[in-house]
Amino acid sequence: MRSGAVDRFAANTGLEFTGAVLKPGKWVVHNATDLWNQYIYLQDVQQENVRLLKQVEKLSFELADARENVAELKRLRALMSLSPPPTWSRVAARVLSYRIGVQAELDSIILDKGYIDGAGKNTPVVTHEGIVGRIVKAGPTTSSALLLTDLNSRIAVISSNNRTRGLLVGSGSRDELQLKYVPINAQLEEDELLVTSGLAGVYPKGLPIAKIVSITHSDISLFKTVKAVPLASLGNLEEVILLQATPVTAEVKAEPLSGETASSENVEQNATN
Repeated sequence: MRSGAVDRFAANTGLEFTGAVLKPGKWVVHNATDLWNQYIYLQDVQQENVRLLKQVEKLSFELADARENVAELKRLRALMSLSPPPTWSRVAARVLSYRIGVQAELDSIILDKGYIDGAGKNTPVVTHEGIVGRIVKAGPTTSSALLLTDLNSRIAVISSNNRTRGLLVGSGSRDELQLKYVPINAQLEEDELLVTSGLAGVYPKGLPIAKIVSITHSDISLFKTVKAVPLASLGNLEEVILLQATPVTAEVKAEPLSGETASSENVEQNATN
């Protein structure tokens, strides 16, 4: 006891015992704290992931909508680049549906313009690519347009290079037209454009409508067999242009005849004298 060996032994023993007891407790507390913190962190990460997923979904819809707006803007710009012929004006219209009816007997489209907007019967329907067809039935706010590929479609045309006339007839197929009544000796070439002749009075003259793809001769017919394809993409129409004829108001001024002019000048001269 005088040397203090017993006290040092007791103190060291107590410290080791205390360390042996406290270290596992500290380890348990530390790991439990880390586990809890990781759980809280994972919960926050999960909530953040849910929020980010919702944001990504929202941005995806906005991106799709922006792409649709850009595509629509490009189509509308192309349509607005179409300059109407002289004495004609343009009205934009949207396509509501294709081929309605029990039997879908007509290859037609429904437009969101009616006779209130000037979309009367036989109004030409065009795009920047070419002729689409004409309106066959008009209501107050909607109308039905017959496509040029319909079997009932008949359009007087003329070739752009050789100026050969013919009648462009629909075949019922979206990618095939027939040019009829072309004489066997008429000049015509493949890939030649066909434009409206303006003879029937429905379409303005010079509008592009189709391109010739094949010309065959027959030994038993006086006419050539000519096939063409439409220039306008009739299968994916969304917006079109209606061409309306502008009324011409000509003011006719009555001009006096030469004899009447001379007489009036003589009367004025006599009155002056």
